[in-house]
Amino acid sequence: ATAAVTVTWDSLLNICMDAKHHKTEPGPEGQLYGQCVLWKDNACCTANTSLEAHQDQSYLYNFNWDHCGAMPEKCKRHFIQDTCLYECSPNLGPWIDQADTSWRKERIRDVPLCQEDCDQWWEDCQDAVTCKVNWHKGWNWTTGTNQCPKGAMCQKFKFVFPTAAALCEQIWSGSYRYTSHHRGSGRCIQMWFDPAQGNPNVAVAQYYA
Repeated sequence: ATAAVTVTWDSLLNICMDAKHHKTEPGPEGQLYGQCVLWKDNACCTANTSLEAHQDQSYLYNFNWDHCGAMPEKCKRHFIQDTCLYECSPNLGPWIDQADTSWRKERIRDVPLCQEDCDQWWEDCQDAVTCKVNWHKGWNWTTGTNQCPKGAMCQKFKFVFPTAAALCEQIWSGSYRYTSHHRGSGRCIQMWFDPAQGNPNVAVAQYYA
């Protein structure tokens, strides 16, 4: 008999992806730091990972946001939030995909982001500067941290990513999908939410699962 791989509804909910810093199972983390605190009741990240998510040059991936000069704080907070969502959220199961990289077995793909989250990200980052469209690959890593590849020009985000959709969909090679769904619709993942109101992404994962 062939062992068919059946993905059950339950198996997509409340899980952590198999990646570099994720816990094997989600659970409470009382000491989550800064912007990651939204997930403290049920998280895939440890307190240490949440702290590192806020560093300009963190050991998580040795990735430097300031590769074309200092990234403005109002822009950086979106990248911190994006890191917190990726590392901490147990609600990304329906979008977990295989990854063929040395540092992780799974990644997320086409997570439907709420329109406001994406628009605000673009709005706050349009004057930040970068030299690449896809931040997942193609960097010069000879110094141990990412530097612009030879011949790549530093330009404002608004020229590299002419729309909010371009930013959200291209920067992490298709990890996110831009949607016209709004926060609270139950149809899109929120990078930002008020933990006092509960985590809205639980219902979103159930809907798509």
